[in-house]
Amino acid sequence: MHMQSEQDKHGLVWWLRTILIGRNPRRTLIRIGVLVVAAFVLFKFVLLPPVRITGPSMSPTLREGSIHLVSRVAYLRHPPRRGDVVSIRLAGNSIMYMKRIVGEPGETVEFVNGRLLVNGKVLEEPYVKSPSRWNMPPETLGPDEYFVVGDNRAMHIDDHYLGVATRDRIVGKLLL
Repeated sequence: MHMQSEQDKHGLVWWLRTILIGRNPRRTLIRIGVLVVAAFVLFKFVLLPPVRITGPSMSPTLREGSIHLVSRVAYLRHPPRRGDVVSIRLAGNSIMYMKRIVGEPGETVEFVNGRLLVNGKVLEEPYVKSPSRWNMPPETLGPDEYFVVGDNRAMHIDDHYLGVATRDRIVGKLLL
């Protein structure tokens, strides 16, 4: 009887070892090493760490508390474009805003009675679900400047971070 429990114990240890390490520990260590290197490269050079949305300024497009991925390499082949939801670095790497690009370099942007005008023409914004009464004088963007704003226009304009973001502050494009 004592002998069988020892066998059971060894069988249990073998199964635990197989589940945790695999049948070939050397191969498992190599796989772990490859995964660690791949994760490092992915999050250092391709994606930002997952971003949690705080605040309602991008509602209903992005829900508060939702988690998203941002691609760092999205703009290697082309510059940011109107309509893109981007991550903008403020100070350091820990504080970022998620905003939509509505104005591109060289354009003039303004709000008149809640309507967004770009170069004097109303910009159709299907992602904006709530009307606003925002008014903002015209602002002409420089050669490396983009105008960004959240989608929740029902919020008072003073409660929004909106305005000019230079290209070097745009970290990447929202993926999910």
